Amino acid sequence: MLKLALICLTCTTLLIFILFRMSNNSAFCETPVVLGLGILPNGNSTESDDTIMFEHLQVDAILHYATSRVTPQQTMDEIKITFDILKSLTPCNFLVFGLGHDSFMWSSINPRGTTLFLEEDPKWSRAILKDLSFLRANTVRYRTTLYQAEKLIEHYYKEPDCWATKSFLRGNHKCKLALDMLSDEVYDKEWDVIMIDGPKGYFDQAPGRMSAIYSAAVMARNRKRPGVTHIVMHDVDRDVEKVYAELFLCRKNLVNGVGRLWHFQIPPSENNTDFC
Repeated sequence: MLKLALICLTCTTLLIFILFRMSNNSAFCETPVVLGLGILPNGNSTESDDTIMFEHLQVDAILHYATSRVTPQQTMDEIKITFDILKSLTPCNFLVFGLGHDSFMWSSINPRGTTLFLEEDPKWSRAILKDLSFLRANTVRYRTTLYQAEKLIEHYYKEPDCWATKSFLRGNHKCKLALDMLSDEVYDKEWDVIMIDGPKGYFDQAPGRMSAIYSAAVMARNRKRPGVTHIVMHDVDRDVEKVYAELFLCRKNLVNGVGRLWHFQIPPSENNTDFC
């Protein structure tokens, strides 16, 4: 087992290195105003300055995983799907359900964009952020448990505030699937990429990913900017993830998949009659 873990760790580190070397800095998001890193006070910077700053971040990520005893939670093929999406988008607003050992990697792949993690476990969040304090993470209190997954589908059909005809999250207390108490930044920003790799969904009293999937679908449908919202969802081998994805993200929007990860492209809603 130890030998296998070391092989996986080495392969993952090599993948991250190769992906970073393949990346084009111009494909990432807008440059922040940072003093002390060669970036001018007016926000202007040379290509050389940008290259140095982002290569430092990427090298730090490579060293982090090369010296860590844990590996990212996704396989190399799964990681590459999200990497390719992020590389192709500018600007990039990246919302991630779940905070974990792979969070440094996701943040470093999107160095000029906004990457925000939503985590349900405050203790776990503190443990991760202790060594990676530069990551941006919000704690989310879910109103659901995995045990309720089937009844929540019945609730969706019966509760008008859950229906696509209304399709809203902020203050939506009646719809139990709606994440109604997130930070204003989550509601106010339009997310180009949403990853659903949390919250926990492998035992009955865990929050499950029902609300994350529903809320991601609502965010995508309410998009006002041009283009689609990319939603990547992990652990699709589990029944709840698969059922809720087909109910709210829609099979017709599924454009790619490998291993336990599906990639959806959700267009803005032209009509509010139904999710699919």
